[in-house]
Amino acid sequence: MSLLIDADYIVYKCCAACETEIDYGEDVIVVTSRFSEAYNMALNELYNIANNLGCFDDSILFFSDSSNFRKRLDPTYKGHRNRKKPCGYKRVINKLKEDFPVVVMPNLEADDAIGIYATKEEGHIICSPDKDMRQIPGELYDLSNEVTLITAEQGNRWHLVQTMAGDQTDGYAGVPSIGVKRAEALLDSKGCSWKTVVEAFAEKDLDEDHALLNARLAKILQVNDYDFTNQEVRLWTPPSGAGAEDGATVQTEAN
Repeated sequence: MSLLIDADYIVYKCCAACETEIDYGEDVIVVTSRFSEAYNMALNELYNIANNLGCFDDSILFFSDSSNFRKRLDPTYKGHRNRKKPCGYKRVINKLKEDFPVVVMPNLEADDAIGIYATKEEGHIICSPDKDMRQIPGELYDLSNEVTLITAEQGNRWHLVQTMAGDQTDGYAGVPSIGVKRAEALLDSKGCSWKTVVEAFAEKDLDEDHALLNARLAKILQVNDYDFTNQEVRLWTPPSGAGAEDGATVQTEAN
């Protein structure tokens, strides 16, 4: 059993916390940080995770690649995130790569790499505060509470919820005026199916193609969603039959 850790989040948080502004007056303000302070803070975060969870074989750190397949689906994806990384971000990552097993998969975010790894071999614990990881079956530690067991059915349902609710942080809108609670209520009352999702978009005069784009942006990849030989994503495709319960077939992403 390994701990699959969203290290993007940890390094960003630690480096940002260690930044200091120096105001030289007039028109000069400089942001500085100490590498040793940021790195030791990251190590302490990793130690606390391991200590809280107890017995495990290893901690594997996951980082996002510099390119992202979702940008090819929607160029505006995460387009509002234009703030530069905090001081020392790349240096801390490079040092962690020397000291820990690290996974970076081409064109994938850390979330997707974790999802693929977690579903390729059972028994690992995902360590991430990101609610997106509730799509992945298995054990999830959100860095604050106890470990939660996510079933495949719960993961599929959460994917449909996020498709309708959207994610302003990631830059996809979902169905206008529908949040998480409303999306969950629709699945409860109308059935946990792609048909329910399509109907919710249709009520806002948005077609199924629009719903499908949101579903693909929302989808956290699992092992069957990735072609390891060609290093290509297999895009999520809704189940056949408008009334089918949630499930998925896949198609390979076009280059």
